[in-house]
Amino acid sequence: MTDENAVRQAFAQIASTGSVIGLVNNAGIHIGGSIATLPTADFTKTMALNATAVMVAAREAYPFLKEHNGTIVNIGSFFDKLGVPDNLAYCASKAAVAAMTRCMAVEWARDGIKVMNVAPGYIETDLNRDFLAREKVRAWMKNRIPAGGAGKPEDVARLVAAIFFENIGFLTGETIYIDGAQGMNH
Repeated sequence: MTDENAVRQAFAQIASTGSVIGLVNNAGIHIGGSIATLPTADFTKTMALNATAVMVAAREAYPFLKEHNGTIVNIGSFFDKLGVPDNLAYCASKAAVAAMTRCMAVEWARDGIKVMNVAPGYIETDLNRDFLAREKVRAWMKNRIPAGGAGKPEDVARLVAAIFFENIGFLTGETIYIDGAQGMNH
């Protein structure tokens, strides 16, 4: 996703075999570390995949989506609105995704393209399953997340599918948080 030519070629190839009606920007990376010692290369790598690739994929999909009143769903994170220790690059990249979603929505609404940002909280995946299974982490989540713990990938997938299936023409530029109410819990 960080190779612009490969992304451009992929969309051209897909469009040559059928219609491009939607895009889900879901590629991402998480590199943690203290701000005081965070290598610039790690920050740049995170921004390149989590933010720049979103812009590139959307830009390259744009002409095809314009033909079909398409939809873009960017996958952000509820970290876009939080200050999280050891997560500067990730938080910054996901805040950028939210901002880009709003800009794309405003600029492309007249072209019939809807753009949404789905911002999950903790979702259990293959990458974090062992971490989330730790007793201390599970206890913390049970107390911190009103829904009682991490979500499942299918929770996010169902929301993304609903955005496409329902095709609500006037809904664009918004961030939908799917975090078990953790982000608003005080």
